[in-house]
Amino acid sequence: MNSPPAGFVPVQQEDVDFLGTDPVPAKAYYDPDWYELERQAVFLRSWINMGHSCELPEPGDFIHRKLEFAAASLLIVRGKDGEVRAFHNACTHRGTRLVSEAQGHRSSFTCPYHSWTFGKDGALLSAPDFDGFHVTKEQCALKAVRTEVVAGMIFVNLDADAASLRDELGDFADEMETLPVARATEFSEYTYEIEANWKIVYDNFQENYHLRFIHPRSGKGGIGPDNPFGYPSRYRFRGTHRGQTLWFNPEATPSGPVQTAGLMAAAAALTGKGLMDSPHGSEYFGLFPTLFMLGVPFQNFSHVIYPLDAGRTRGVIRLYWVGEAETASELFARHANVTMMRDLHSEDIDVIEDGYAGLASGAIEHIHFQTQEALCRHLYNTVTEKVRAFQDRTANEAS
Repeated sequence: MNSPPAGFVPVQQEDVDFLGTDPVPAKAYYDPDWYELERQAVFLRSWINMGHSCELPEPGDFIHRKLEFAAASLLIVRGKDGEVRAFHNACTHRGTRLVSEAQGHRSSFTCPYHSWTFGKDGALLSAPDFDGFHVTKEQCALKAVRTEVVAGMIFVNLDADAASLRDELGDFADEMETLPVARATEFSEYTYEIEANWKIVYDNFQENYHLRFIHPRSGKGGIGPDNPFGYPSRYRFRGTHRGQTLWFNPEATPSGPVQTAGLMAAAAALTGKGLMDSPHGSEYFGLFPTLFMLGVPFQNFSHVIYPLDAGRTRGVIRLYWVGEAETASELFARHANVTMMRDLHSEDIDVIEDGYAGLASGAIEHIHFQTQEALCRHLYNTVTEKVRAFQDRTANEAS
């Protein structure tokens, strides 16, 4: 069979012709010099997901995050006014980090070196012998980082002049707000590090072309007689961001008794809490540059990809829950869904690393994207546009 049957119509090439059809340079997926351009043009100027507001339920709650691509340590705290703010985790006296733990609660933040103390809003509250510094306390406030919360998710941008993320997302943000992630109070998380360029990692999770080859059993919920290749029913593009509407086989059954029990318990729990009602429950949201999220009720999860260097990437995968598990069955369902997600992800690791190794050898000059890899091409196009604009701007500033 060369194409899905008439009952299902996949996205056609004419729908994505505007993205182009030419092969793309493989060097962009492994070259350290190109990665350095991406670091400056993309990552230092884009909205990056750092966590979820449920991690900061009370004023004074904080989380500490590192961004290796920026050599940055960030302190994200909920203020007395309820607002979530981010600051560089560096005392404005001589740069010492204020916190080292991953999360916690403090009424103020005191530098261990010389006891400069800052409030939850970043203001310098006190400093020993401050009169000898010949500056004002206002001049010594913690350096703030642009912060926005969308659908409960916390984003930061190191570019103080960046456009609002919510304005960029438009109706994407409105749809995300209807999903359980926007009301989440708990989450399950696991992280991984992988020997591959960040775009190769991301691309693996935004195309279903590989579904029937790498996930013939675990991915069968997205494959059926009407759609044997598991292709999406549509792609969406909004500026630098992208999305797709996923297709699910209504006749699919889990592959084992544990999976069956987990899904049944999850369905009962989610239905009882009204979490199956979202009109966007089959949508994939790809937020440039590093986050994607599925609105599927069984998998209210996000996946954030953080580049470590040209050939190393860290991923953080989270499944979000609304409220505590009320029964043993619901708790089991949550654990079962996390396990199934990890099992599915583990099937991808080798092919991602092998793909990077093949490209990094320099043997392959071009990558070829087909129609059902349109989101991969959109990511490449967007990154390239950002890099070229950065190069032009830098050249103009130097002339």
